[in-house]
Amino acid sequence: MRILRAGLGYFLIVFGAGFALAFIRIPFLVPQFGVRTAELMETPVMLAVIYWASRRLIGSHPGLSRRSRLAAGGVALLLLVGAELLVAYALGGRSISQYIASRDPVSGSVYLASLLAFAVAPAVGKDRRA
Repeated sequence: MRILRAGLGYFLIVFGAGFALAFIRIPFLVPQFGVRTAELMETPVMLAVIYWASRRLIGSHPGLSRRSRLAAGGVALLLLVGAELLVAYALGGRSISQYIASRDPVSGSVYLASLLAFAVAPAVGKDRRA
């Protein structure tokens, strides 16, 4: 249960930040720079959020082992991907395959790498209390 709670909290922070940043990226950055550049500009901010949120997860759940924190990151990853696909379907009516095919190959690849970082970040960080 602690793993699920940790993963849910981690997901909510990162998804909330990404959702909020979309209100900047889509109306302001995409028209000015294009989708690829706008998404690439957003990536460092999201990586900083991931770092901060993973540190928060570690600090607020000091008893979790590295393996448990990795499991929490996996739970958060599943929630994040599920939420993103749900939003893509709800807002654009796109299927999973249509959504994946619509991603820019460059920024989409960077996004996949950031998803991997998101999943493993809680396990990589060190619990300073331990």
